[in-house]
Amino acid sequence: MAEITLHAQPILRSLYRLQWEEAQQAWVLLYPEGMVRLNGSAAEILKRCNGTTNVGVLVDDLERAFNATGLREDVQEFLSEAASRGWIEFAE
Repeated sequence: MAEITLHAQPILRSLYRLQWEEAQQAWVLLYPEGMVRLNGSAAEILKRCNGTTNVGVLVDDLERAFNATGLREDVQEFLSEAASRGWIEFAE
């Protein structure tokens, strides 16, 4: 897969739904065949994948929200993995 640019606009694919699962005490990604339990970082990234927010803004928002710097590479790596698993796609 090509490198994900800061201008790319990730969005959850229509087969998936992100929701808080009380029984799991975690965010999960639901799909027709099952469920993926997400760690906190993955959930925070996926919550921001709305098809209108580009990766650069998403990274800035995460860095502000968690008082952190240097998250760009980790976010791009996660988004690449999420795309390869079919969880997300990129808005035109």
